[in-house]
Formats: sequence, C-alpha cells, structure tokens
Amino acid sequence: MPTSFQQPVTHEDGNLLLLTTTGARTGRPRTTTLGYVRHGGALLVVASNLGSPRHPGWYHNLLARPVVGVEIGSHSFEALAVPAEGPRREELFAHVVRAAPGYGDHQARTARPLPVVVLERAEPEGWEAPEEVRTLADKLLEVHTWLRGQLRQVHSEAEAHFASPGPAGAPPGLGLQIRQRCLAFCQALEFHHVSEDGHLFPGIAQHHPHLAGVFDRLADEHRTVARVQGELAALLADIAVADPRRFRAELAEMSARLNAHLDHEEEVLLPLLAEVAWPPAAP
Repeated sequence: MPTSFQQPVTHEDGNLLLLTTTGARTGRPRTTTLGYVRHGGALLVVASNLGSPRHPGWYHNLLARPVVGVEIGSHSFEALAVPAEGPRREELFAHVVRAAPGYGDHQARTARPLPVVVLERAEPEGWEAPEEVRTLADKLLEVHTWLRGQLRQVHSEAEAHFASPGPAGAPPGLGLQIRQRCLAFCQALEFHHVSEDGHLFPGIAQHHPHLAGVFDRLADEHRTVARVQGELAALLADIAVADPRRFRAELAEMSARLNAHLDHEEEVLLPLLAEVAWPPAAP
C-alpha cells in the first residue's frame, strides 16, 4: 500500500536479488537470494530449485501471498509476483535460458516445468502518490484512492482475460495474473481494515464518544466486506476448478460493497481528521 511501496529501480548489482516472501503457513518473512533476468521493465526469477523435483518454498509462499519484497544492491521495493502461464511462460523461459544457460540444465534434470515468475509493479496503473500529505484526512484519502485503483485494475485485467478465448476457443478459466492481483488486493484491504479497527477508530472514538453508532456501522461494514472478500479468496485457492462466472459475481459484489463503504467512511471521517497532522508528531 502507499505507506510502504517504493518505485522500482533500474540499478543493478550483479545479477542477484533478495526476495522476501511471507510464509504461507507461518506468516513470517523469509528472504532468499536468487538470480534474476531482466525482460523489458520487469524482473524474472525462476523457481528452479537447482532442478529438484519439487518447487522451492519461496514459490509456494508467493502463491499464497503475492506481494513480495525485492532488494537489488542498496535499492528495495515491493512487487507483485505472477507466475507466467502457457505460451508466455515458454517465451520467457527461452529468454531466461539465453541470458543464463544454467537454467536449461536445471530444466533438463526434472520433469516439472520450471515456473518463471514475473516481478511486476505492485501499484495500480497510473498511480501517483500525492505531492503533499499534511493531515490524517489526506492520508486516509490517499489509501482509499490506492485501494480504488487496485480494484479497478483487478476488474480491467479480469475483463481483458475473459474477453480472450481459451484453448480451442473454449471460455477461459481463471488465470494466475488475475489470481495474484486479486489476492494481493484482498490482503492489502484486510490489513487496512484491521488497522482501522485496531487503531484509527478507537483513537477517534475517544474524542467523539457521541459517534459510537457511526463506528459501530463502519465496523459492521468491515465485517460484511471481509465476508465477501473471504469467499473470493477461497474461490481463488484453486483456479483450476474455480467457476469464472462465480468469480465475476463475487468480485462485483465486493466492489459494490467496498465502494459504498469507502464513500460513507470519507463522508463521516474526513471532516474529523482534517485538523490532525500527518505524520504524527514524535512523543
């Protein structure tokens, strides 16, 4: 989210990067040193595991939590990790092997196709951080704008995907690009709402006890969005059997509920936060 995302950089320090994933089971950060290859503006890493018959642990982690940390030299940023599929995977793997032939040797050692993971910008297309964030109202609006942009990008990528025919002209199923983008959005939204429920709302309520009913309603809206969000994430757990029509219906419901909630939250909270300085003063 905009509190931590930095712009990707072009500076290289050799051909190694540090990839930090979040443990699929533990929830703890795990950092791995990996070789990488550039392809246009993206970075490619290969889950070769030196040709082992099993995928490395970091690959399972990024399937569960798609937003990863990347460090190259003294520069770091967050990225969305998307494994390439179908012909695009073949094209990118050929590109990788031309740049680093050792990956061809790794592929020759195993029957599993080595996943090629594209590290993309995590920000929504066209996102530009505001020049000045002076108040907590500005900060809240920045985060909401970022969330709306992410949601629009999920929608646009999903519609573009479903507009393209699948194999032999069949309707396309859900793809990893949609899955990763949608899961990343759901996880960012969950983090935002947990932060509001645990810190922002109680802090404001102390100074405005007469608004207890307002905060009860906002918390109830959080629970409703979380329910739909959980159903969407469960649907994305196995895209091989997920029903694209149900996905689009769940996404539409979450979009409608979330946008209505963000509108209401801004109407109620922005006037209260307009005089609260951001970042907060040091104690």
